Amino acid sequence: MIKTPHISAPDGAFAKTVLMPGDPLRAKFIAETFLEDAKLITSVRNVLGYTGTYKGVPVTTMASGMGMPSIGIYSWELFTGCGVENIIRVGSAGSYREWLKVMDVTLAESAVSESSFALVQGGVTDKKLLPSPTLNATIQQKAKELGIKLKMSTVHSSDVFYSDPSQGTWKDIAERTGSDCVEMESFALFHNANTLHKHAACLLTISDSFVTKTELTAEERQNSFTEMMHLALEAAIAL
Repeated sequence: MIKTPHISAPDGAFAKTVLMPGDPLRAKFIAETFLEDAKLITSVRNVLGYTGTYKGVPVTTMASGMGMPSIGIYSWELFTGCGVENIIRVGSAGSYREWLKVMDVTLAESAVSESSFALVQGGVTDKKLLPSPTLNATIQQKAKELGIKLKMSTVHSSDVFYSDPSQGTWKDIAERTGSDCVEMESFALFHNANTLHKHAACLLTISDSFVTKTELTAEERQNSFTEMMHLALEAAIAL
């Protein structure tokens, strides 16, 4: 039996590759929509994880929750206690750029953050962290084969969703960080993967734009990111 402080699952329940949305209901949607014979393998704290097969290959999808501390916990335990080698974050992001529009799919070529996560966890002072070159190359190749327009971006991983206006506008933040969009998890995921010599990537669908002031509903975020999910699954079985 696999038992960590936050995961409880049968031995061998996890595939080597995990698709990791933030929302537990998005993990459920991926399992029910794309995987064959999907089984719920962990539900501690209602953070749902499922394993099934995609085109005959075992794949797990499991939620990370919101923010760097949450994905930091789950990715660490998956990498160290569950036999997982690869995590592909499949999430949503807010766009800082005109060229990055709502419903566009973007792959993080780096994550920048003012977070202390990497410093506190492992003494790493870098403010820009990189994903796995192997995973990114696989995702890019699959996007090309599938005819999916994939935009590369620098992702801002923020610790704060509601910031005080005194800290600057979104334009100030974009300029200060040199980033193209914002989410709240990939910096911690990349740090854990790099520290543990594992593989991680961050594939995002733009859910709202600071530039155009357009945004998706919560239900649309949960259920409509199928192009990104399809791409992530195709990459997962190619690894």
